[in-house]
Order: sequence, then C-alpha cells, then structure tokens
Amino acid sequence: MASLNVGSLGEYIREQRRSAQYSLRQLAEVAGVSNPYLSQIERGLRKPSAEILQQIAKALRISAETLYVQAGILEERRDEGLELRASILADPYISEQQKHALLAVYEAFLKENGLKENGLKEDGLKEGGLHEGALEGDGKNTPPVEVPRAPATGG
Repeated sequence: MASLNVGSLGEYIREQRRSAQYSLRQLAEVAGVSNPYLSQIERGLRKPSAEILQQIAKALRISAETLYVQAGILEERRDEGLELRASILADPYISEQQKHALLAVYEAFLKENGLKENGLKEDGLKEGGLHEGALEGDGKNTPPVEVPRAPATGG
C-alpha cells in the first residue's frame, strides 16, 4: 500500500471544506469529530483512521475512496476491487490491524488465482479466463464454454 501523505490530505480536506462553504467548526460538527481534531488533520498533524475519513467524506458529500487515495491508504486505480478495499477500510467494527490483515488475504487470493491487482490475469485475460466472444467460439482457438446443466428430475 502507498505511504500516508498526511499534509496533502489535510490540504485537500481544507479545500473541499471551503468549496462546500463549511467553517471548520461546522464540518467538525457534521462529521462527528472534534473541532481541534479536524484542525489537526487539516494541518497535517494527525493521521485519521479510515472510519474518520469516511465520516468526513460523508459530511463533504464526496466519496470516501477519494479521501483514501489522498491519504495514501488506497492507490488510485480503476478496478472492481477498489470498492471492496474501501469497504473493508471503512468498517467501524474491526480494528485497523484486522483491516490490513483482510486486505493482505484478499491480495494473496488474487495472486494465487493469477490475477493482478487490476483484476486481469497475468496473461491479460479477464477473470475467468475468457476472451470476449469465447462463449460462441471466437476463431481464436478458444473452445466454447460448456455450462453444466442440472439433472432432469422425474415428476
């Protein structure tokens, strides 16, 4: 995972707060954090948890993923796993250590299945190993996929 860039995160939150025309006190109240704590985040003195970032994002009406990227918790990318990663990081019921353990297991499964972080297999195929058009037979020597059928039941 990328390293945390607290200073630029705070600057980004301050910019978003000003764009939303919130005072520091107003945003703190709406986000459910203390005024001094939010001030410290904006000045780059505090490292907020993913849960706090989610609360701030909700108050600013921006995506939590955007703040996670700004914080360096998530790398900026466009893959289907991003939403899952963000959900894990925002979960208030598990500890930060447990969140990172879950993400490590997820990454290990992707690697074990031959998938890169962007969801593509190492050979460039989409997950499941199918080229576009593989179901019909696409002329690339890709055999059609057989769909198993449930056995017929006598009535």
